[in-house]
Amino acid sequence: MSVVSVAVPRKGRPLEAVVERFARGAPDAVIESADDIVSTLRYEKAVTKGEAAPEGSVYERLERYSDPDSAHAPEFTLLRDSRPGMPRRIVFDSLTLPLGDHTVRLVGREEPFRALRKHEFALGFDSADLVLEEVVGLSDEPLRELSEVNDRIDPLDTDVRVVEGLDDTVHHTLLATPDTCAEGPLDRDFLRGYEGPLCISPRYERLVEAVVGTGALEGVEFVYPGDDDREEEAHIADAGAGVYLTVTGSTARDHGLVVGERLFPSETVLLENAAESGPESEAVVDALFAAPTA
Repeated sequence: MSVVSVAVPRKGRPLEAVVERFARGAPDAVIESADDIVSTLRYEKAVTKGEAAPEGSVYERLERYSDPDSAHAPEFTLLRDSRPGMPRRIVFDSLTLPLGDHTVRLVGREEPFRALRKHEFALGFDSADLVLEEVVGLSDEPLRELSEVNDRIDPLDTDVRVVEGLDDTVHHTLLATPDTCAEGPLDRDFLRGYEGPLCISPRYERLVEAVVGTGALEGVEFVYPGDDDREEEAHIADAGAGVYLTVTGSTARDHGLVVGERLFPSETVLLENAAESGPESEAVVDALFAAPTA
């Protein structure tokens, strides 16, 4: 039986969502491997951020995490952090595991979506945000749901399409100070009448244009959080309005912000390159999203 390779993120919430989905209803060894990946990378993130004291050098820890005698043990590797003064970081490399009647090899990539665009894989997981940032067409009509994304992708641009989300959802949410939105609901219609600064992350310009519609941004000036250590909600409060990822909105309210419309779900999605897909990869998709048995 051949092995179906699937590109996945090397770290972070999207990788956790992926391994948790593959572990659902899986043998105990796979569940243990998924737990191992999550706990190891959370610890290594804490080490990188200076929130935990490392137990041994990075090379000693990397050796300790390896188990060459286990068929389903995860493998890790080192990633050089590009930020000045930051150490090498341990990240996910690969894991081979059963999925129904198939064998899947999860392969860590810095940019799974781009690996699919280059036809290196038939299947992969990445943030829906990256799809919006790179390939969706812009329109005056706002993009509201994941189900609308594929209709906005130019088939001449890429063969990659969104298959389904993993429901690890946070939302790009419209936020503003009470004075800024005093005259009505804080929603997309508010933006059509708003003129002034809108604080966003620099990498989300195209995404924000897609989810609010280009016409709503006339008279709006994108501004970005400063270089200080304050939370992004503090910078939005300085600007008067902004778009940021929220779960409950509690941090935004702590900064005196009104939590407005949820503009678009940010979640991990399964992606498929139709030009590379075949019966085996399609069977993996079917098995992955099959209803769990009681």
